[in-house]
Amino acid sequence: MTIHWCGTGLSAIPGLRRLIEQGHDVTVWNRTVDKAREAVGDLTDDIRAYDIEALSQAVQKGDVIVSMLPADWHVPLAELAIEKGAHFVSSSYIAPEMRALDDRAREAGVALVNEVGLDPGIDHLMAHALVADYRASDAYDPANHLSFISYCGGVPKFPNAFRYKFSWSPLGVLKALRSPSRSIRNYAELRVDRPWDAISTYTAPLPTPESFEVYPNRDSIPFMEQYEFDPNWTVREFVRGTLRLNGWAEAWSDVFREVETLSGPEGDARLKEMSDRFWEENAYDEGEPDRVVLCVGLKAERDGQEVWHKTWVMDAWGDERGTAMARLVSIPVSLAVEAVLNRQIPAGVHAAPSDPKLVQAWLDEVGHLAQHLQLVDRRV
Repeated sequence: MTIHWCGTGLSAIPGLRRLIEQGHDVTVWNRTVDKAREAVGDLTDDIRAYDIEALSQAVQKGDVIVSMLPADWHVPLAELAIEKGAHFVSSSYIAPEMRALDDRAREAGVALVNEVGLDPGIDHLMAHALVADYRASDAYDPANHLSFISYCGGVPKFPNAFRYKFSWSPLGVLKALRSPSRSIRNYAELRVDRPWDAISTYTAPLPTPESFEVYPNRDSIPFMEQYEFDPNWTVREFVRGTLRLNGWAEAWSDVFREVETLSGPEGDARLKEMSDRFWEENAYDEGEPDRVVLCVGLKAERDGQEVWHKTWVMDAWGDERGTAMARLVSIPVSLAVEAVLNRQIPAGVHAAPSDPKLVQAWLDEVGHLAQHLQLVDRRV
């Protein structure tokens, strides 16, 4: 079986190198062959210019296609995988068009696995682990009131005045600022058109507790079903969101004001100008460490009293192995590829697994990737 790894951008390399070093048969596809050679040329000669027709000719039944390409490539590559009887893996969110391939994938007997990076990915593993832990606890009671939080952010290890640094084009971050979100707060649905309208403070239970600015992103509510919340549970809070350094909102206040005024092609052009300027002024320097903080917590209350409260907390930063972001995005992707090859993930469209054995094995691996990973019992 051959792994066809498509894309060798900054967030792809550690996972790709791991699969090659583990002895898997890997063909590397990239639009720029020279860049791919710089990244993995010391490990393999099987590097080819990415072209979907050439890829189609190379893929065989039982192979795995990995897409670390821009999101608009995922569905065409997943459709190619179904056609060839191959599997598909990406770190990206499951788009409706990907979800729609579920029946075809099942009929073809192939797995289309997504959301197996950092966020989404590692956060899903933590959520599944927490829900299983809570269900098995003496505190479990269907009448409890539950609060769930999941906050993740890439932040500079050494803070700058802008309270943020970019490891790739800032355009995606700027576009995300224009995206509405949906979550649950105080038992009711909370809809927010712009992130800065819902910024709050969260104290991460790190060895030295540290406070951050956080805000909801995307649509959190469908993840209640994914995390196997019982529909009859009373949910006080459920939010998946972004974490930023304290002072971020103030440092970005002018950006927020301008982004709110932009629309149409002219607005898109202005976002591109802003992105280019931010890249010049606030990109990571060569060898400068990035930092990733991820906190996923579940709390149960009964009669206003906390009866169960645990939080997974992870802190990772760049070191001699490269950036924290690249490790935490791409190595879980490589674990998903191996799980597919080992038939540990069934046919169909899937996100990060909920199977307890896989969850534990993957979290154990994450423990080697991060400088700090801990399950904190907040009631102790």
